[in-house]
Amino acid sequence: MEIWINPACSKCRSALSLLDAEGAGYTVRRYLDDVPSQDEIRGVLARLGLEPWDITRTQEAAAKELGLKDWPRDEGARDRWIAALAEHPKLIQRPIITADDGSAVVGRTEEAVREALSRSTS
Repeated sequence: MEIWINPACSKCRSALSLLDAEGAGYTVRRYLDDVPSQDEIRGVLARLGLEPWDITRTQEAAAKELGLKDWPRDEGARDRWIAALAEHPKLIQRPIITADDGSAVVGRTEEAVREALSRSTS
């Protein structure tokens, strides 16, 4: 199991606390320092079953500068969104937890973190 975090994020810290309390084995990825590539973002989106605009923090300053709220949300714009997430990782919703069964969740709630735990063996 891997968790993408921003250490300054309270939701990320809460997710880590819960994983620790449950004795879960996991790897931390500080995605602002170890920026995911476009292919890695595509892979996580597939595991989440979501589109890039579904995991974009649209209230961030970079999102407003890019005018993301006006971007189309369709297959034709998908690569543009993924490129923006790779270029501006702060736009990626967090934390993202990849479970051992190949799925992933956005772990912003205790329920979501527990869902990832239930799908992982380590």
